[in-house]
Amino acid sequence: MKDDDRPATGPGSWTPVLGISEATESTSRQAGQEDWRTWARAAVPGTVFDQPEPEPLCELTVIVPARNEERSLGACLESLVAQSEEIFQLGRDWELIVIDDHSSDRTAEIAQGFAGVTVKTADKLERGWTGKTNAMWTAAKKARGKWLLFTDADTIHEPGDLRRAIHEAERHRSGVLSYSPRQLVSGVAQRSLMPLIFCELALAYPPAKVSDPAQRIAAANGQFLLIEREAYRRLGGHASVARNVLEDVELAFLAKRRRLGLRFRYASDAVSARMYRSFGSMVEGWTKNLALLFNNALMLALWRALDFVLLFGLPILAAELWDAHFVARSMEWLAGGWIIALLWVRTLFRFYRRVAKSNFPFSDCLISPLGLPLFVLLLYRSWFQHRILKRVSWKGRSYGT
Repeated sequence: MKDDDRPATGPGSWTPVLGISEATESTSRQAGQEDWRTWARAAVPGTVFDQPEPEPLCELTVIVPARNEERSLGACLESLVAQSEEIFQLGRDWELIVIDDHSSDRTAEIAQGFAGVTVKTADKLERGWTGKTNAMWTAAKKARGKWLLFTDADTIHEPGDLRRAIHEAERHRSGVLSYSPRQLVSGVAQRSLMPLIFCELALAYPPAKVSDPAQRIAAANGQFLLIEREAYRRLGGHASVARNVLEDVELAFLAKRRRLGLRFRYASDAVSARMYRSFGSMVEGWTKNLALLFNNALMLALWRALDFVLLFGLPILAAELWDAHFVARSMEWLAGGWIIALLWVRTLFRFYRRVAKSNFPFSDCLISPLGLPLFVLLLYRSWFQHRILKRVSWKGRSYGT
């Protein structure tokens, strides 16, 4: 790295990587944004805001938070380590950090078995933090990358996706780039439920609107969240969303408000993820998230319950009317049956057109009506935990909401 390319050091220094220019006080006020140094003054000692920048910086730091991920972590790291090549060498051009979030299984041991992987233990979990934000903040404070990629231990990365993601963010001048991975599912419960949830996400957070700076809507997926180093500073790092259970979406909203450039898209070409490996973890995970993802969770539950009634009730009603053709005025009953049948076809078409937005395979979308009762139950359960009990749990920890 040339001398004039090195970042200036010190708490008040700032060197743009993507041409994200430092706003003046007047332009900052005009945009309704806080100057990023406001975050710096509020930061606790020892954070990325007040310690000298590492010299020299490398191109990328990949951060993988992991808590009891022995079943997933190996495949994730294999896919990441395989990204190392002569022009993009692990340890020279980029670094890979696994943060063991006080696991009780073989997570740390598995990570240590990969050459070039740095394994760190998350700082002690303090009040007001979630385990995941604490783990990622631990790593971010030590990261040397111009770009920081936060990715989950249950992801599988396609060859070359790290470099392509950086190029995509630079091309679109995005300080924050997030991918929605292709979801890997197994079992009837997952295959029928997940398309329902992801079609609602696609409708609530359309990627085109999320990526449009003129739109207020914002979203991100923590399974793949790439942030330019100085954009991360302006966001306040994960310290700014320390207590948020849905920290990825909160960071996206901050990025939109601070006009840092947010890009979000479905990226089956880059990354896949197996979110849950058991029915219990799936129930716990969506209970934690659904009420935060959908502000109208209870109303959404009622609409999906109506879908279930119509999809399974209308054919029964039509059949009953058709069976009444031997009684008096049978033609009227037959006509009524056909009207009900046509209404069912219309309901079926509308339902599958909606579910098709989930980006799941045809076979999974086809059986998705079977997942409606579980979806309704999880929406209600999440609403009840967040709004009434004001507490959720995840991986052995309990968090207030």
